[in-house]
Amino acid sequence: MSEIVVKESIRGKKKRLGKMTSQGWVWFIFLLPTLLGIGLFTLYPMLESFRLSFTRGAEERYVGLENYRYVLTSGSFRQAIFNTFYIAFFQLLIVIPSGFIIACLIQSLRRGKNFFKILFYIPNITSMVAAATVFLVVLHPQGLLNYALSFFGIPETIWLANPTSARWSVILLASWHTLGFGIIINLANLQAISPDYYEAASIDGASRFKQWLYITVPNMLGSITILVILGWIDGLQRFTEAFMLGGHTGSPVRSLYTLVGFIYERGFGGLEYGVASAASYLLLVLILIFTFINIKFFRMKI
Repeated sequence: MSEIVVKESIRGKKKRLGKMTSQGWVWFIFLLPTLLGIGLFTLYPMLESFRLSFTRGAEERYVGLENYRYVLTSGSFRQAIFNTFYIAFFQLLIVIPSGFIIACLIQSLRRGKNFFKILFYIPNITSMVAAATVFLVVLHPQGLLNYALSFFGIPETIWLANPTSARWSVILLASWHTLGFGIIINLANLQAISPDYYEAASIDGASRFKQWLYITVPNMLGSITILVILGWIDGLQRFTEAFMLGGHTGSPVRSLYTLVGFIYERGFGGLEYGVASAASYLLLVLILIFTFINIKFFRMKI
């Protein structure tokens, strides 16, 4: 009798194993298109770009590390690094604190939270090309900004002709476009903070400002870390805003010439695919370095 039970148990396990195996193959079939897409459109271009970074010319002549040496010693590449870091740093300096403060204000409302969430998030889903076109109209010498400033006696200014004002135009455009994302992330984290903390602090006599300073702020370091890391990754890859306001040369005097702009100009403008590929991998290294630094820094704070 026991032998029959054992045989039935083994037979049942084999059936379940066969069923699980067949189900596993079904899931693999569903994943196959995605895996093929990643392989063809992500992994293969990355490997091909890495190979091209060691070649030069239409005949793809092998030149070793020459392209990397050329990029690192190029004055235009150093200018692109400065512009990219300048724009990314000041944009984060605006977006991170303002996004946190606005999220706190929205969270404190009793009514209308969803309205303000939508209101601030709309720019994030707006096409950057369309938004930049509107900014071009606003910043035009006869545009809305100069028209508004004329009421205060401020003379007409050509905003995109001055390197500093041109950079700040890109900074404000990027800040306006990404602010809503930061607000939504901060709101999600604010809602995850247990109300018991505030109730206990209120019983102990803590003011609302002290509750915000000693409860809200420390509990928001997680979302701030995410926003800083994503902000640097996005900032180091900045292109569309600068291209729309400054063209492919990053005018005026290359003040809007970014790292991706350098890659675009050398790859699609000069057909120097080896140089552009080398610059792409140097950009990847920069992103990895800054991501590692940010993670280490915020891990110590948390």
